Formats: sequence, structure tokens, C-alpha cells
Amino acid sequence: MTRTDICRRHHIMKKLLPLILMLAVSAASFAQVKTDGGKTVVENKVEFDKIVHDFGDIMISDGPQSCSFSVKNVSSQPIAINNVISSCGCTDVKWTREPIRQGKAGSITATYDNTQGPYPFDKTLTVYIAGLKKPVILRLRGSVHDKKQSLSELFPEHLGALGLKSRAIKLGNLDQESQRGDAVNVANLGGTPMKVSFTNVSPGLDISVSPNPVPAGSTARMTYVVTADRSRWGNNVYYATPVVNGTARAKIEITAFTKENFTSLSEAEKAKGAQPMFESSTFNFGKVKAGTKVDASFVMTNKGKSTFKAYKIDSDTPAAKVDGTFPTVAPGGKATLKVALDTSSLPKGETLIILTLTTNSPLRPIVNLFLSGVIE
Repeated sequence: MTRTDICRRHHIMKKLLPLILMLAVSAASFAQVKTDGGKTVVENKVEFDKIVHDFGDIMISDGPQSCSFSVKNVSSQPIAINNVISSCGCTDVKWTREPIRQGKAGSITATYDNTQGPYPFDKTLTVYIAGLKKPVILRLRGSVHDKKQSLSELFPEHLGALGLKSRAIKLGNLDQESQRGDAVNVANLGGTPMKVSFTNVSPGLDISVSPNPVPAGSTARMTYVVTADRSRWGNNVYYATPVVNGTARAKIEITAFTKENFTSLSEAEKAKGAQPMFESSTFNFGKVKAGTKVDASFVMTNKGKSTFKAYKIDSDTPAAKVDGTFPTVAPGGKATLKVALDTSSLPKGETLIILTLTTNSPLRPIVNLFLSGVIE
């Protein structure tokens, strides 16, 4: 295998990894979430003081890093943390073992061993609580360094005095009737206090910085919360323009994927839902010359007991366009999804294009289809 082939395979795997993670989180995501970007209430029963702990920038020499999550019972019955599973052996976890009475709080404590080298890390804790329909996913993240770096190096995106790691932020999956929030560190790269406000904020997005003003040469937290809206499905980008000390700077974009919320359905009701089954999930167009127009099709049968509907179809490239609107499909019915692919703008070599359907199927809320081939 040549170096070029290895690079192509690496590029394809980079495209598939976020997809795999999205499907995994989709299967385990919690529902009916309300948040202010800090405290998060799940199913009106359990309140977490946070669902993400960001250690920020740390040194290898700092050794193991620990944090705690508060788990408060806001229901009318006692609750119990049945189990907490870490995604990595590098993270040790302990939790309150006895039942938590109404109005009281327990805790989950995690320790990251910090022996993985000078790299960013993002670990998950899967929390199983009696009475919740799905597990809750908590995250530990940070960036480990082997030598000290300046604020300017740690926050390479400079918007005036405002320093960011990146202007493009991925929030992850979001259920309808829910909210999802997170926060990242930002920096004041200037020598005087920095005031930050936001303008041209997309509907459904709340964003703020605290403390504000940000002291000179220090960091603050930028918190953002997206509220689901049934006019938005699938992949959506929310924008906000930071105004730094009175001057508007380049916009920040926050991407979230919105899917249907089926948590109110019983297992029997879910079994009566639509069930899309495609004859093939991959259309291989073989080898084609650059600039070739490819017509792809995917045939689907609804093997469920309710009418199937695709709320939205996303493509990971503008080169692939869906031909018309995918129709609703009655139980037992068939339909064909047609896709027009223009290879003019695609790089030569092995390629993989991902189509993502956001659907009303309780068993398959997200369906992925693939176009693959070689462009010469």
C-alpha cells in the first residue's frame, strides 16, 4: 500500500469516526433534558451540577486529575446510582452507593491518571440510575502538555483580545423537546479587562461569557445552550458574532444534530413504529473520471407498522444532492431515494460520501447511506 493510499484510508476513517460516535451517543443519550449550560435536569428526576468537566490545559507533571459530579434527587421517590462505567481504564470512578432521598444529593468522583501523554483527551462515564429510561453520559476532557505554553499559543484563534481554541464547536446530538449545553475556556489576550457580548445570535442559541469583563491575561468560560425546535432537524449550525470591547469580530459556529424524541413511548409502541430497510446501504459507482455526473439510488421498504417519514436528509458534501423530497412510505410500501453526485469538486482517489437521514422510526431514528468509489 502506497503512502497516498494510506492517506486516503486515513481520511475515510476520519469521516467514519464521528459517525460511529454519533450513533453510539444516539443509542445511549438521555431525554427530556433541561439545562442552563451548568445544572442539567434529566427526566425531571435527577439534577446534575454539570455533565462535562473540563480540566483545561494541564501538564504531564501535574499528575492524576480528579473531579466530582453532584447528583441531586429532584423527584418524589428515592433514587439509586446502580452503576457507573468508564470508557477507559485510565479513569477510576467512585459513586454514592446508598439510595439518595428526595431533595438530597450524592456524588460521582472520577480520577484521570494523566499517563496517556501530551494529547487532548475526552473520556465518558456512563451512569445508570434506577428509574431513568436511559443512562446519562458524563464527560471528562482536557489537553495535556509536556511544556508550558503562552495564552496566545493555547488559544490560537484570535478575535481581537478574545482567544479561542477554535471558532467551530461541535455540540453533538440533541433530542426534540430538550436542550443541550456545554462550555469552553476562552482567554483575554490583552493587557486590559475585556468585555464580551454577542450579536446576530441564531434562534435557539443562548451564549455568554463569565466572568465578564474578563481580567487581563486570564481565562473565562464561554457557555452555550441549544434548545431543540421542530423546525430544525438533523445537522444544523448556530451562529453568534462576538463583540469584543465594542468591536464585532468573526462569527462563532456551533453545530448540533437534532433527532426525534421517543422516550415517552413504551416498547410496544416503539415496535409499532416505522422501520425503514434499504436493499443496500452503499452505492458503489466504481471508477469514474473527475467531473463525471453520477446518479445513485437507494431502494427502501417500510417493514414497520406505521407510515415512515424522513424529516431531513443531510449530506457531508454539497457535491451530493438529493433529487426531490423523499416521500412518506406506508407500511409495506417501497420508495427510492435518488441522489445526484457531481464529482467535479471532489479530490482524486478513493472517496466515501455519507448521507444521514433523520427519521420518525423509533428503532432507526438515524439512518446512514454511503456513496463510494474511485475518482481518476
